[in-house]
Amino acid sequence: MDVVVTGSSGLIGSALRGALERVGHRTIPMVRSQASGDAVRWDPDRGAIDAGALEGVGAVVNLAGEGIGNKRWSGEQKATIRDSRVRGTTLLAATLAKLQQPPKVLLSGSAVGFYGDRGDEVLTENSRAGGGFLAELCVAWEAAAAPAKEAGIRVSHLRTGVVLAGNGGALPKMLMPFKLGLGGKLGSGSQWMSWISLDDEVGAIVHLLGDGAPAGPVNLTAPNPAANADFTKALGHALGRPTVLPVPKIGLKLLLGGQMAEEMLLGGQRVLPTRLLDSGYTFAHPELSDALQTALAQAS
Repeated sequence: MDVVVTGSSGLIGSALRGALERVGHRTIPMVRSQASGDAVRWDPDRGAIDAGALEGVGAVVNLAGEGIGNKRWSGEQKATIRDSRVRGTTLLAATLAKLQQPPKVLLSGSAVGFYGDRGDEVLTENSRAGGGFLAELCVAWEAAAAPAKEAGIRVSHLRTGVVLAGNGGALPKMLMPFKLGLGGKLGSGSQWMSWISLDDEVGAIVHLLGDGAPAGPVNLTAPNPAANADFTKALGHALGRPTVLPVPKIGLKLLLGGQMAEEMLLGGQRVLPTRLLDSGYTFAHPELSDALQTALAQAS
């Protein structure tokens, strides 16, 4: 089938396009720049979208959004992060709802930040939203897809954890200090990190495009979340480097700002992929050590 992908040039989007095409689907990127070939043009800031090009497509995967960790969280940057997700999703969902031949499914991005910092609490898709900027962002982001759901389109919200990949995302930013023997736990190291390999992130999205896949929130995380201290040890072991130098909270707050450090690095979520497993998905990399080795091999 034809699958439209926003954010198609990003880490997940580019890998997803390749995976979809390998199993026989045709992918159509939705782009802000001048559209060429099969690409669909849109400009969420101006509320412009080529609705006609969306008629009759089988599915839409919405991955567009400003990177959460690209810059310090000034008021302006937080507005940019929020608008890039909520405004785009609102435009896309409203447009799909008005089509004569709408897609059967919309898979729309979200994140485990939905749950906020919850300590050791085990979190599933039935858990309530948390507090803080990221939680409020995810609640608004998911709500923006409501017009598509109301029009009878199956909408699944991809509550994604930290994606482990060797060629982008969070992991490459961690590697240099670890390779120099300067890697260490962040703060106490007790905060939970819900992660997923890039292979499984893409595999889960392809799985959720299938008939009978669940609607509503779906946690895209591996079944074995890790405390930061354990993640640190696993990465150090994979690289053959020591991990004895903890990074103090005050240093992270000075570097990133208090709220960004607390929500992105010092807080965490212990999330389980309950609905994904119940729907029959089998993880390629359920264990952290294997996921890290695979990502590092891809980076070399």
